[in-house]
Amino acid sequence: MAQRRLVVNVDHVATLRQARQIREPDPVAAATLALLAGADGIVVHLREDRRHIQDRDLRVLRQTVPQLLCMEMASTSEMLKIALDVRPDSVTLVPERRAELTTEGGLDVMAELGTIGEIVRTLNESKIRSCLFIDPSMDQVKAAHRTGAKAVEIHTGRYANEGPDPESELRRIQDAVRLSSKLELGVGVGHGLNYRNIEPLALMPEIEEFSIGHAIIGRAVLVGMDRAVGEMKALVG
Repeated sequence: MAQRRLVVNVDHVATLRQARQIREPDPVAAATLALLAGADGIVVHLREDRRHIQDRDLRVLRQTVPQLLCMEMASTSEMLKIALDVRPDSVTLVPERRAELTTEGGLDVMAELGTIGEIVRTLNESKIRSCLFIDPSMDQVKAAHRTGAKAVEIHTGRYANEGPDPESELRRIQDAVRLSSKLELGVGVGHGLNYRNIEPLALMPEIEEFSIGHAIIGRAVLVGMDRAVGEMKALVG
């Protein structure tokens, strides 16, 4: 089995801070607590509208996170410039729409093969791990492989949100995970995963990384970061 990593997204700590436009709670402090509790890395999404994570957060995190630091970002020249300057360990390209509350689906890599491929090449040349956030689609996995990306993160939102046929969605995720692994892509999953629905995916040896934010931060509000991360880490294995 591949090394299993739990990476904690601290965007929602920044969301709470920005609601009052003050300094607390600090996502950098939350990241430190998550790492002390056993997280293997930290994820932040620097959005174009800066609705939660700010540029300063990313830069301070780069100075203070000794483990894996992943930056999620839109496929734009502005974000690429920031990534090359800050140099996170990993960059995950995600779709971004201003009106959405959170990322609602995966990249359409097939439709943006040229643009995404150029950014991936730049990241690879800069020794920053390139990852694409994609829907559980065999065609999107194959397109991601064609870009030269080092990894994919399979979007689990439709399964996690318990739509009309969650079992069918789970099978789609499992098929996409297996194909990604067969193509020698690093494989992660994320979006909407929580303490109740993660078990079927935790049983898959091909999955190397679990990216979880809302569930952990929400539980940490009630029981503390140490317990919230520790419980999820035990489930991931």
